Formats: sequence, structure tokens, C-alpha cells
Amino acid sequence: MIDLRSDGRVAGITDIRVALAVLLLVLVGAALYRNVLPLWVADLWVDDNYSHGIIVPFVSAWLAYDRRDDLARLVPQPSLVGLAIVLGGVGLLLVGRLAAELFTMRLSLVVVIVGVIVSVLGWGYARILALPLGFLLFMVPLPAVVLNSVTLPLQFAASEIAVTALHWLRLPALREGNIILLPNTSLEVVEACSGLRSLISLGAMGVVVAVLFLRGTGPRVLLAALSVPIAVLMNGARVAGTGVLSYYYGSEVAEGFFHTFSGWLVFVAALALLAAAAMVVRPLDRTSG
Repeated sequence: MIDLRSDGRVAGITDIRVALAVLLLVLVGAALYRNVLPLWVADLWVDDNYSHGIIVPFVSAWLAYDRRDDLARLVPQPSLVGLAIVLGGVGLLLVGRLAAELFTMRLSLVVVIVGVIVSVLGWGYARILALPLGFLLFMVPLPAVVLNSVTLPLQFAASEIAVTALHWLRLPALREGNIILLPNTSLEVVEACSGLRSLISLGAMGVVVAVLFLRGTGPRVLLAALSVPIAVLMNGARVAGTGVLSYYYGSEVAEGFFHTFSGWLVFVAALALLAAAAMVVRPLDRTSG
């Protein structure tokens, strides 16, 4: 037993356990994922939908550091179940390699990290680190089949919201699928304008804002969930703005610089709405000071 003999001894053993866990993660990552990580980073760098993935590990590290006081109160209780989780993660890696499926291979790294923490430090540490570990999933690009199944409904939603907004502004517009017909031109809500990029990025930011502004689990989940309709509505507003400019000045005005700038502008506005939603949800957060 290592309980209560001396605080110094317990702290020393805990430090050794944490160092051992970090060392194991580095060794496992170097050995098993030496061919996975470079391509993964390269994909995140060029994938517009997941460009935020580059900073996800740093945010996860901050979330873990924010829980340092809770972690310091724990005594390591290694579990053999963690070894089984590690083996399961390695199994996912092997299956992914055999099937040439990047999502499975990358997901396996998160599973392995959880397994190492459980096997070296115990379930208590894994529970406290559940949010930082779960946040790592935001840097794992979804399979193409999932993205494709989500993109088209988002295109329809954006075009429907845009046409509704244009009607409110008393501008003539007609929707045919993901195409908006105006008297002088037509706009197609293509895949790049579906809002998937902002939906994923705003979802990640929703988790961060929830952690910053709220303390209770329920309010945090509610705020993170609100990032979905906010992202969809704001993307529809962006398309509506493009429609207004196209109606008055022609479709050429709505391309190039405006298209890029409006994307950033709408995302900042979505973040502001997310912060406002946090203020609305905060009274429900009974544990907040």
C-alpha cells in the first residue's frame, strides 16, 4: 500500500507514475505511429474542414493542466484493463492498415492513449481527463462516407435558410435543391459552402467556451450542442448575404475577396453568438460561482 505513509512519498510515486505514462506514450507513438503521424499532420494542414486540428493537442493539454489540482489529489491505481484497451487500440491500428482506412488508424491513437493512462495511473485519472481525451477526437477527420452523407443536407439547409432570409428582405428568390435562383443570376451552394467546416470548428470552440464559462456538466453539454444550430444558421446567413450582393451588384461581387472575408466574418459572429448563448445558459449552471 502507498496510502498515507507520507505525503512526500505519495507525491514522489505519483510523479514517477506520470513520468512513466508520458514515457510510454512517447515510445508507443514513436514505434506504432511513425508512419501515421506525419501524413496525419500533413492532411490537417491542407484540409480546410480540419485545419483547426493542428491546435487540438495543445488545447487538450491546457484542459488537462486545468485539472491539475484534481489530479494531484489522486493516488495511482493501475488497472490491467488498461492493457486490454491498449491492445484494442493496436488492433484498430492493424485493421486500419489492412483496410487502408485512415480514420480507424488515427482513432486508434486516442484509444491507446486512454489505455496507457488507465494501465499506469488508473481509472480515476482517466475520468478526470475524460474531456481532454475526448477533445482529441476533434483532430481525427471523419471518414469520407460520413462527411458526404452530412454535406448534402447542410447544403439544402443553407439554401433554405438563405431563401427564407431573402424573402424576409422582400427579394425574389426560388430554391431548387441547393441552387438559389435570382432574377439576374443563380447561386449554387456547393460543398465548400455547406457550412461543414464552420460546424466542426465551432463545435470544437463550443467545448472550449463551455469550459471557460460554465462548470456544470449539463450546461456545458447544452452549450456545446447549441454550436450546431448556430453554425447552420450563420452559414445560411452568409449565403443570404451573398444573395443580396448578387441581386444588386451581380454574382461577380460575391466572389473572390468577399467570399473569403465573409467566411471569417460569419465565423467571428458565430463565436459571439456562442458566447452570448453561454451567458443565457449560465443561470442554469448551479455549480458556477
